[in-house]
Amino acid sequence: MTEEPEGRFRERVVGIGAGAEAVQARELATEDMVLNIGPQHPSTHGVLRLRLTLDGERIVSAEPIIGYMHRGAEKLFEVRDYRQIIVLANRHDWLSAFANELGVVIAVERMLGMEVPQRAIWARTLLAELNRVLNHLMFLGSYPLELGAITPLFYAFRERETLQHVMEEISGGRMHYMFNRVGGLKEDLPYGWLDRASGAVADVRRRLPDIEQLIAGNEIFLARTRGVGVLDRETIMQYGVSGPIARASGVDFDLRRDEPYLAYGELPVKVVTRSAGDCHARFQVLLEQVKVSLDLADACVERLRQLPPGPINQRLPKILKAPEGHTYAWTESPLGLNGYYLVSRGEKTPWRLKLRSASFNNVQVLRELLPGNLVADMVAILGSMFFVVGDIDK
Repeated sequence: MTEEPEGRFRERVVGIGAGAEAVQARELATEDMVLNIGPQHPSTHGVLRLRLTLDGERIVSAEPIIGYMHRGAEKLFEVRDYRQIIVLANRHDWLSAFANELGVVIAVERMLGMEVPQRAIWARTLLAELNRVLNHLMFLGSYPLELGAITPLFYAFRERETLQHVMEEISGGRMHYMFNRVGGLKEDLPYGWLDRASGAVADVRRRLPDIEQLIAGNEIFLARTRGVGVLDRETIMQYGVSGPIARASGVDFDLRRDEPYLAYGELPVKVVTRSAGDCHARFQVLLEQVKVSLDLADACVERLRQLPPGPINQRLPKILKAPEGHTYAWTESPLGLNGYYLVSRGEKTPWRLKLRSASFNNVQVLRELLPGNLVADMVAILGSMFFVVGDIDK
């Protein structure tokens, strides 16, 4: 900038280099590009949109955009009675329907001060663990598929079908079981069902190493997951991430052990953790948790065999009203912590039922996790975050 007469200034742009070097510098200059992944895209789990800002192939910023599947479930709860809300609550995470029902009925039972029969407590615990295995097997099969390996999906679905048979027999449903009731379960276990459930658990445990061997030593899978998408403990605590994702980063917390509900206080719940916090650690935690849940299911079967015959639920009045007040119940859902804040004004419908879903927090942390990574690694990271889009949007 040079001064001219009368105090005026002239601005001059000076280039760096000359001749061929200047031309090359101009050609290499890049601008940030905005890339939308979704809401309908092969690299996303369902209807999720990611707004990425890229510098070349490296992610500079990431913004998860949600709400494409929003159904207003929390508002619908306010015009449904306490029996009807169960059918809505089990649908936000369609891979964990039984766990979703469970949180609602536990909250209502606390409001009523209701004691649930022992048979119902142990049967609920058994079914919750079988549902957890079904959830985890879906991700154990679909995650390698996103990285190019199709065979593990077939093995995972074989094990899912084995467990689905016993779940379908007892409830009549394959996804939305509708088997929980306020005060217990819909009906008692069918004759011989415990033997069939025990056999299904044994079959899955025996064949689980097939999935592990397909993936554990695969060089491509290890190269795509080790050291990729590292999530540190501090970020997890700030965003409220929970479940297998948090435990893969060393967060040693599991409600089944640390604040037991149902029959978990009488069971040896092993909490699986890893310290690496990368995609590979998250996959390992999920695989080990399947083994833990199978062991817990066996323990529940043995306890149910020892219990004397008795009721499986409580008799309820024709019109069920919760007393005025509020309560908070939370459960260790397969994907993390689910919270249920119930407010009642003494009517047959809840005045407010707020859901705290695990998937919401697991997705929000992507804005911290994705920047700095390559677009090619985004698929591996996104698949390892273990979320269901309906659980985010509700």
